[in-house]
Amino acid sequence: MKVSDELLVSELWARDVRFMMGTVPDHPPMLSPVDLIVALAESKEARLQLSLIPVFLRHPEFSEYVKPASEKLKPSLQLLLKCFYSAAVWLEQKHLLTNNLPDLFSKELGIVSSENPKENLKTLAKQHQDLSGSKINWLGTYEHAAEIWLKEVELQKA
Repeated sequence: MKVSDELLVSELWARDVRFMMGTVPDHPPMLSPVDLIVALAESKEARLQLSLIPVFLRHPEFSEYVKPASEKLKPSLQLLLKCFYSAAVWLEQKHLLTNNLPDLFSKELGIVSSENPKENLKTLAKQHQDLSGSKINWLGTYEHAAEIWLKEVELQKA
């Protein structure tokens, strides 16, 4: 199922994830959590893919839908989803000082996690590069997603 970028942004806003420019829709979310996760992962828009991280930070209850969503994706997008989810796990520990997201994929990704979320993020970023064959600065990408979302959360509180 192909979901438009506009609908995805609307779905994010409907779930109080203000990561991209948009407005609060006049309707509740239309996609199931699994369909939302799949559609975000499959988006051709990198920022929509990256919004997976704030989705998991805002809705840790979505952790139960990650594995079913992953099974619907092709292998390269499974890797992206697993890495972005894992990044959210350690970004939550680092920035929110909470531990609501269970670690679902570190063993599968070949990561021996430690008590230090910063080190886990560095290890994840290196592993993401190695497994994807992409030399993207994944650590900076993960941190960017968290920072943008956290700034928006602070603005909402003000």
